[in-house]
Amino acid sequence: MDHDNAYDGLVETQDDARWAFGTGFDDPLAGVDTTVPTGVDGAALAAYCLMLGDDALVSAQRLAQWSTRAPELEEEVALANIGLDLLGQARLLLARAAAADPSVVPPLPEGSPVPSEDALAFFRDAPAFRPVHLTQVPNGDFAVTVVRLTVLSTWRLEVLRALTASRDPVLAAVAEKGVKELSYHRDYAARWCVTLAQGTAVSRSRLVGALGVVWPYLAELSRVHPVERSLVEVGVAADPSAAWLVASAFLDQVLAAGDLEPPGTRSVGTMGGRAGRDGAHTEWLGPLLDEMQVVARAHPMGRW
Repeated sequence: MDHDNAYDGLVETQDDARWAFGTGFDDPLAGVDTTVPTGVDGAALAAYCLMLGDDALVSAQRLAQWSTRAPELEEEVALANIGLDLLGQARLLLARAAAADPSVVPPLPEGSPVPSEDALAFFRDAPAFRPVHLTQVPNGDFAVTVVRLTVLSTWRLEVLRALTASRDPVLAAVAEKGVKELSYHRDYAARWCVTLAQGTAVSRSRLVGALGVVWPYLAELSRVHPVERSLVEVGVAADPSAAWLVASAFLDQVLAAGDLEPPGTRSVGTMGGRAGRDGAHTEWLGPLLDEMQVVARAHPMGRW
């Protein structure tokens, strides 16, 4: 490549065919033992990885929607970097799901170059996704985004902390790296919550309004799905209800630092006893997936 011409690198001949919509071009689990641990059901492990991966994927897509819209350039960069961290977690978790149970990968045209984790991201329909409802809530203003991010990152941090001791080596490795990332996500968002609460009358009113948007969705975070329960029993998964107990104590500290009270809003219930982990979603998930998947579905054989 001619280093004096940056454009040469865009057109130089490459031996490897690269898919147009991928985020990486090597197997994300290359060199990692993906054997399902003894006594663990592969289908259950795959379902659990989809739950955790979908939380990260949908959250990353929401944060990507802030591009060119954040209140300051510094915050735009911060939100983009947090989204990239979550996208990286999603990629590893979706790849783990495919390795544990290949049947979860949707069928694609013969010869399609799409990696398994990308197939799970771009070619599943909404009912096959498993994110909690809070990840699906629209961005709203900056206050809504930072309150949502504070809650989700605080809870997910505790889930991944527990998963560092998972019997599944892939989950343990993903968690080990994710804990460092989520510690920053949580602290970044929590500082903004306190800053807005202690700022002007307008910023405080926005923050209080954001609490009212986010708080109804908290009950689902302590709900234990049967898949999670079965994997907790064999030392693979984290108990989300235990994670929520720790997370809620931290959130209480954030509220106290901002001289705030938890809003008295009613919890958003399940839909016929089903929630996000069961594939029952809000009306917001479909449009979000349409936006995320449109190019991949239009060109399933695309290469660059």
